[in-house]
Amino acid sequence: MGSAASTTSVSRDPDRLIWVDGELRPWASATVHVLSHAIQRGSLVFDFMSVHETPRGAAVFRLEPHIERFFHSCGLMGLPVTQSADQLRAAICETVRANPGAKAVKISAYFASVEIDVVPVDTHVTIAIAAYDPKADISDRLPRPSPPKPAHLKLWIEKERANRREDILSPQAKVSANYASPMTAKARARAAGYDEIVLVDEDGFLAEGPTTNLFLVSAAGGLLTPAAEKVLHGVTRSSILELAKAEGIPCHETQILPEALLGASEAFLTGTSAGVWPVESVDGQELGESCPGPISNRLRDRFRRAAAGEDPEFAHWLTPVVDA
Repeated sequence: MGSAASTTSVSRDPDRLIWVDGELRPWASATVHVLSHAIQRGSLVFDFMSVHETPRGAAVFRLEPHIERFFHSCGLMGLPVTQSADQLRAAICETVRANPGAKAVKISAYFASVEIDVVPVDTHVTIAIAAYDPKADISDRLPRPSPPKPAHLKLWIEKERANRREDILSPQAKVSANYASPMTAKARARAAGYDEIVLVDEDGFLAEGPTTNLFLVSAAGGLLTPAAEKVLHGVTRSSILELAKAEGIPCHETQILPEALLGASEAFLTGTSAGVWPVESVDGQELGESCPGPISNRLRDRFRRAAAGEDPEFAHWLTPVVDA
């Protein structure tokens, strides 16, 4: 019975290659032991970036800041990565070229060794890079379909304060352990009929979603987003800050109370998978007169053009993989 189940699982694997420590392996062969430090201690660090078809061919969106954030996360978690930024940049492009039709790249750094202690004895950090289509290669192959992504969000403010102190686990570290609490909170919100949550920090101010950053439009028409010290430095977040500046839309990074979101005229979440994701309601209360609102629409359209290579002002955000 175990053998049949294993065969069935492998037969469902996509025809993709994953880069692991310098070599491309079939999807089903890119494995790690169940007792590895990465799984048992939650020490895996990762980053996630999008791939777009552009006039110059397949290109990775904002590759440089993603690599910078990846190394920053590894440094915060004490993972001694031996590869250079140039080596990983080349490896990402190689992996995208080896996987035609990929729409996303996930790079992971982890202690693959089986360990007993909290601090690993074997400090070799394995690097794995996967380039794939999240829907076709993962969602469509699951036993049950994933919940469809709504065009407009029903957002819930998670009232339980998150423990986001720098001396415990930095919110700037994109490490697997940081996603355990948001996972349970989002599951509760989904069961109650909401699509997504936004967390609050230990002081009660708005922070971010489990995999997204938050923006809202104030009554005065400017953008507000939580202060950078308390959130993951999202690459899409920084892109929206730059696009807002280019559009002449004032934006302030500041502490925001939940009441401000409830009274906002517009709000949206940002992320690599989400793009610019308009919020329809918060805690069951509708926002503004329409969804998406005019500023959300304006920034979403500009972001889409930039990601598609159709905005000359931001053409430098795209790294064609053929030039590696």
